[in-house]
Amino acid sequence: MSHLQQPLFNPNRKYQHLFFDLDHTIWDFEMNSKATLAELYDTHQLGEKGIDDFELFFERYNEHNNRLWDKYHKGFIKQDELKWKRMWLTLLDFKIADEPLSREMGQAFLTILPTKTNLFPYTFEILDYLTERQYDLHLITNGFEATQRKKLVNSKLDGYFKEMITSETSNSLKPSKDIFDYAFTKTNALPEKSIMIGDNLDADIQGGINAGIDTVFVNHINAQPHIKATYEITHLKMLEDIF
Repeated sequence: MSHLQQPLFNPNRKYQHLFFDLDHTIWDFEMNSKATLAELYDTHQLGEKGIDDFELFFERYNEHNNRLWDKYHKGFIKQDELKWKRMWLTLLDFKIADEPLSREMGQAFLTILPTKTNLFPYTFEILDYLTERQYDLHLITNGFEATQRKKLVNSKLDGYFKEMITSETSNSLKPSKDIFDYAFTKTNALPEKSIMIGDNLDADIQGGINAGIDTVFVNHINAQPHIKATYEITHLKMLEDIF
């Protein structure tokens, strides 16, 4: 039976509460961060400071950002350190040891980034599809509270999600079971009726496993998974085959 023939609401269906990750899952962090860094590169005249290759600058930033986010996920560093050190370490790669500039760029990055609105293909269509079928949609994100809320508003995603659980409000991080327990309490969701949908195997998929719920690995980049999710998709439209 195709999804067009399915009833809009089935009280006996397997899932009711769908917990989405935001960055890299529906909101295109890579594209939006690149546009933000391009603005900062021009504003701070980094080309005149010796960084004559923006693509290399972006590549180095991504390397440091990913490594620091991994440390943040694991609780080894705090938010403030992540926010400015990714800039500091990137500038150091180009022999620019300027902490005030790093902190200024780190703050400006968080101001500009949530104004960007690039989403993965089929984001609105799948959220409309799921909303029409009366699923309860929520977000669980390790991103910063104020930044994530601005992303939702500017991208016109805020109307789709009933609750947004962040690491700040829950005082815990994916993949900790604690953030999921907080989410279940906040949303009145039963774990057996819940599922986690995200792109990060270590945070989203392992987090869902830790919480005892099913998972969907959103594999936009066709990565080789080292953790087994309940479902794996390579395009958001494929969620229609699950729900």
